[in-house]
Amino acid sequence: MKLKDIIGGISRSESVKDIYISLFSILLALIIGALLIFLIGSSPLQAFTVMLDGAFGSISNIANTLSKTIPLIFTGLAVAVAFRCGLFNIGAEGQLYLGAFFSVLTALKFSFLPAFLLLPVAILGGIISGMIWGGIPGFFKAQFGTHEVVVTVMMNYIGINITSYLVNYPFKAEGWVAQTDIIPNAANLPKLIPKTQLSAGLIVAIIAALAVYFLLWKTDFGYEIRAVGENPTTAESGGINIKKNISLAMAISGGLAALAGVTQSLGVYERFIDGFSPGYGFTGIAVAVLGRNHPLGVILTALLFGALETGALKMDRVTEISNDLVIVIQGLVILFVAAPEIIRSILKRRESQ
Repeated sequence: MKLKDIIGGISRSESVKDIYISLFSILLALIIGALLIFLIGSSPLQAFTVMLDGAFGSISNIANTLSKTIPLIFTGLAVAVAFRCGLFNIGAEGQLYLGAFFSVLTALKFSFLPAFLLLPVAILGGIISGMIWGGIPGFFKAQFGTHEVVVTVMMNYIGINITSYLVNYPFKAEGWVAQTDIIPNAANLPKLIPKTQLSAGLIVAIIAALAVYFLLWKTDFGYEIRAVGENPTTAESGGINIKKNISLAMAISGGLAALAGVTQSLGVYERFIDGFSPGYGFTGIAVAVLGRNHPLGVILTALLFGALETGALKMDRVTEISNDLVIVIQGLVILFVAAPEIIRSILKRRESQ
């Protein structure tokens, strides 16, 4: 039997079980959340009804939910691509900050370009910066066996602080807020719904998810990435270049994470703002794990997390329940899903060594 058939058989056999695990984890987290609401003397039914209305009760609420979903799709895809290659990219936060900053810097420095070129060039500038930042730990992993978790965590701090320095000093706009100048109108991602934060970044995110699916499951390169993730020893025996795939997978992962920052800066803030991310890169880890590292699962999970976050704002206003409950629910989901997945990956890696 060919290695390709083995990888495909493993993926099909695990996919159904993974879906059930994810659904059960969400249900269990919501049940425990409802129990916590009941214990503090509030009505779980009222709380979840208000939360649902806050997320989907109007066009404006839906737009806000989808807007919060966009960066999570990108960071979830970034982590998923790395996971498929057997790697843990914990550096999406730093990569998205660099992507956000350099997309804005590109838009400002190349403002002389024609309108139809400026936006694509600005997006490309952000993607390239993220690919470089993600490719560095991939290179060290491939060439020297340096653990990518350690390197990506360290590079988070470096990347975030580099952008913080740049926006506080050489590229700071006038005023007390640490932010750049506003980008030209031609570099803005168009709004899908006027007077909301929902931009064409949603379309970019869906295209990115389709591209990741096509790459991983419809190309030889994607098959090699998944083969390395399943069993690097067997993959190498089958003639697959392990080092090349590790380096490229991490670079692609970094580029996807950068798009989370790009779409926020070009589509929401229209500039780079220091500390703009509430932790999209880290939430993307949970999105990828709950979505079973599949593009469709990532989209659905990102939508769930976006709805929870948006709905929690109304729940906090209308009821006596803090929106911190959403953080508890997300944490429970991560606990129920991520722990077994990480343990299984570690055991698989040890078996392959």
